[in-house]
Amino acid sequence: MVPACVLFLAPFVWLTLTAFKSRQDVFSLTPRWLPTKWVLTNFTEAWQALPFGALYINTFLISFGLLAVQFVTVSLAAYAFARMEFPGRDFLFMVLLGQLMIAPQSTVVPNYLTVSRLGLLDTRTAIALPYVASAFGTFLLRQAFKTVPRELEEAAAVDGCTGLNFLWRMLVPLSRPSYLAFGLVSVTYHWNEFFWPLIVTDTARSRPLTVGLGVFAQTAEGGAEWTLLMAATLIAVGPIILLFLVLQRKFISSFMMSGLKG
Repeated sequence: MVPACVLFLAPFVWLTLTAFKSRQDVFSLTPRWLPTKWVLTNFTEAWQALPFGALYINTFLISFGLLAVQFVTVSLAAYAFARMEFPGRDFLFMVLLGQLMIAPQSTVVPNYLTVSRLGLLDTRTAIALPYVASAFGTFLLRQAFKTVPRELEEAAAVDGCTGLNFLWRMLVPLSRPSYLAFGLVSVTYHWNEFFWPLIVTDTARSRPLTVGLGVFAQTAEGGAEWTLLMAATLIAVGPIILLFLVLQRKFISSFMMSGLKG
């Protein structure tokens, strides 16, 4: 595990240290891990060079707004596949899981044409629309819902708690670990997503942080300003790293307690 941790952490450590280096240290003939002089002005210059306020708002609205919609769609779908009986249920569930085997890049053209015909290009809605439904979230919650005993549902039905009422009052509270696991995975993925937002956005009014950083890296005269780019990247990924560190134990335990355990 130690070599694997070193392999995954080394790029992030290099990024963090580069954000505090001077330009002379970055372009030195002898690579240095530690800066000869710690520089803090990289962060102020990066903040002034990019509209971080708008980029943060866009990224936050896309990631957490989409998560709120996904909670509704995956909960309803998972309830149908886990607790309801209807013809072709298992076949439809297998078709849904087939989405997990399709690379998102392979659906870019039809998704782009759909968004374009709806007149949603260069909007936050265009970025979120293809991900409103989640096969992974549906599978995760379906497995969690299936662990709830039928006897509990029958007892709730006696008290008049049936259908969506049972979903809201019983299944959702009992499946909180699975909701937390899916929420962290979804927010992290869409916070870091780059390819699809780059395709459907043209201006800073709807671009997320990842696209803003990519455009910033290409606009510098004489090549990328690596110190500023690393500082800007650290500013962009800081909140999601902090969120993971705060919820790390709950994140791990939620997967252990979720439907993936069996």
